[in-house]
Amino acid sequence: MKLKLNVLTIVLLPIYLLITIYSALIFIPWYFLTNAKKKNAMAKRVKAKPISDKPGSPYRAVTHFDSLAVIDIPGADTLDKLFDHTVSKFGKKECLGTRELLSEEDEIQSDGKVFKKVILGNYKWMSYLDVNCRVSNFGRGLTALGLKAKTTVAIFCETRAEWMISAQTCFRYNFPLVTLYATLGEEAVVHGLNESEASYVITSAELLETKLKTALLNVNSVKHIIYVDNKTINKAEYPEGFEIHSMQSVEELGSKPENASNTPNRPTPSDLAIVMYTSGSTGLPKGVMIHHCNLIAGMTGQCERIPGLGPKDTYIGYLPLAHVLELTAEISCFTYGCRIGYSSPLTLSDQSSKIKKGTKGDCTVLKPTLMAAVPEIMDRIYKNVMSKVQEMSYIQRTLFKIGYAYKIEQIKKGYDAPLCNLILFKKVKALLGGNIRLMLSGGAPLSAQTQRFMNVCFCCPVGQGYGLTETCGAGTVTEATDYTTGRVGAPLICCEIKLKDWQEGGYTVHDKPNPRGEVVIGGQNITMGYFKNEEKTAEDYYVDENGQRWFYTGDIGEFHPDGCLQIIDRKKDLVKLQAGEYVSLGKVEAALKSSPLIDNICAFAKSDQSYVISFVVPNQNRLSLIAQKKGIEGSWVDICNNPDMEAEILKEIREAAATTKLERFEIPTKVCLSPEPWTPETGLVTDAFKLKRKELKNHYLKDIERMYGGK
Repeated sequence: MKLKLNVLTIVLLPIYLLITIYSALIFIPWYFLTNAKKKNAMAKRVKAKPISDKPGSPYRAVTHFDSLAVIDIPGADTLDKLFDHTVSKFGKKECLGTRELLSEEDEIQSDGKVFKKVILGNYKWMSYLDVNCRVSNFGRGLTALGLKAKTTVAIFCETRAEWMISAQTCFRYNFPLVTLYATLGEEAVVHGLNESEASYVITSAELLETKLKTALLNVNSVKHIIYVDNKTINKAEYPEGFEIHSMQSVEELGSKPENASNTPNRPTPSDLAIVMYTSGSTGLPKGVMIHHCNLIAGMTGQCERIPGLGPKDTYIGYLPLAHVLELTAEISCFTYGCRIGYSSPLTLSDQSSKIKKGTKGDCTVLKPTLMAAVPEIMDRIYKNVMSKVQEMSYIQRTLFKIGYAYKIEQIKKGYDAPLCNLILFKKVKALLGGNIRLMLSGGAPLSAQTQRFMNVCFCCPVGQGYGLTETCGAGTVTEATDYTTGRVGAPLICCEIKLKDWQEGGYTVHDKPNPRGEVVIGGQNITMGYFKNEEKTAEDYYVDENGQRWFYTGDIGEFHPDGCLQIIDRKKDLVKLQAGEYVSLGKVEAALKSSPLIDNICAFAKSDQSYVISFVVPNQNRLSLIAQKKGIEGSWVDICNNPDMEAEILKEIREAAATTKLERFEIPTKVCLSPEPWTPETGLVTDAFKLKRKELKNHYLKDIERMYGGK
């Protein structure tokens, strides 16, 4: 064995030296080194600073230290004006694209389950002028049906081109848009529709025939239902009192000469644009009231952090458009003339679950340059690729690790490693089409391990963003030249951020070496509060003596000397154990989720108990291999219920905890394995894949009692 290792070392060392020398002499000429040094200097400069020396003073971006930005395109102070500007500038350019469905078939799995597989064709594109025409016709058609300005319209639909066309119609005609996640349960949908008093609902045929059909029995104000698909709905199957229309028929109605006079009643900046219902991670969803001026300001800040955004870019849209991250990303792309190709998590790549084996996923066909992702999806990509690396031969695996380590060192110095990109990472990069130049992560903290992997293997910067629905998704975004991990960047030019002491958790603005506390965000991007919930609005929002709105995020942050923010804790995730120790559940989960054996984890603790427990979705491939080596047989459910497998996961948890330096009392001592992954459809995570702690607690109630010694 020693001889084999020595021989391999002798063989691999010249390869490593060759990579180093070749990169230095051939692929990194003088001008590239000079540029890299400039980037390195930019990454290290101060990006934000407090407005005074007083502890707790708000931090602002140094480029907008004297005043915050509120508008990007002069004169475009509402969302409809922003779209008008875009149409006039990029009219004939491709705008929204959708892949053709060529065929679909059922595929029976080994366990008897049936998966629907699709074969998709090329993208078919509408130009900006085409979209503008459809928006005008749809708006005139809705007006002809009796819809009046400032009357709410709900959209309960999957991410697709028709969603964005509907939204632009509502913005132009001043119909406040009520957004509901397509994965919400019936109770949450009924709550949103009744509370918002929406009389019109835009949906898909699938959702109409499943969730809405029964929900309609309990809604009060809905009168018109518009489905976006080109198919026939049997209206006789639905309760009386509802008018059901296809989107196509409404557009045809709007295109008739007699409706040409149905011109829009344009909004003002202070008009309500959206009531955005959250995904309900702590109960029924809350409706956040977003005015036109809020979104305009928020996107002004976001766009400033995306270098070179323009008509050469292609964005892939697959996250829920009911989520503020996806909606603002797509409208920002609209503003700068990018084209948007639509996808879904089930068809994103060649390996996606709905793509028929041997056919191409959406990324391969579209070849996007820009992409937004939630950490859960990035973690999944990371673990899948690293799983493939483990299946390589020893030489291939060692070469990959050497190249990976070498490129990390180059990135830290501000350089690149083009030869490694060409030889080692080309196939990995091709998983997302091969042309990604910038990825944006938001919705939850991204682990340093996954962020570094995406930087290295996809050969592009990964910007972490921090924001909430209540701040229009705007707060901070890391600069493209900043390759540090674990931080979310400096305040955007549209807002300022301060920290507030949280004595209970032990965080204060006087902490050394850096100030810490609850993150409070202020600026014109701060929304107007919660719909019909003045008590909660008064609790989370306040207006200062200058008339500026602020929002208490509930997140705990730390400002670094260069003005960049790091999210280190969350107030709601903090549990005090029986002996008085505080445990941050989010911190524990982030530390342990990096384990290749763990696909997802939820830590749980009770204040009358002395230890932490956990629920884990294990990685099926890796745990099955361990079971096979141990001679444990049976179905995947049997494996997850086996005490020996729980012991293996606990062993992995202890090892990961040691690596990430968790305190002894923070480490889960008992575990329950879940054979089923947690998806938005299960109701255990939100559409952004955030844990729904209340639902998870209820789902695992018997296991909690068992792990805490109950009967």
